[in-house]
Amino acid sequence: MDGTLLVSLYVFVLAAFLGYELITKVPPTLHTPLMSGANALSGITLLGAVSLLGVATVAASTVLAVVALALATVNVVGGFLVTDRMLGTFGTKR
Repeated sequence: MDGTLLVSLYVFVLAAFLGYELITKVPPTLHTPLMSGANALSGITLLGAVSLLGVATVAASTVLAVVALALATVNVVGGFLVTDRMLGTFGTKR
C-alpha cells in the first residue's frame, strides 16, 4: 500500500471519528448555528473532492473522493433543507 494513501486514509478515519464525537456533544440549541458552519465546511469539502477527482491516479483515491463528494453533497443539501424549514417557522402565518 502506498504511504500517501495510508496517511490519507488515517486522516479520513480520524476526521470522521472526531467529527462524530464533537457533534454528539453539542447541545440542541446550538445545532442550527453549527449547521451553517458545517455547510460552509462541506462546500470546501465538495471543492476538494472535485479537484481530487480531476487529478487522482490511484483507484482508492478516486473511491475516497467519490465518497467525500457524496457525503458532503448530502450534508449541504440537508443543511439547506433544514435551514429553510427553520426559517419558515419565523414567517407570517397565512
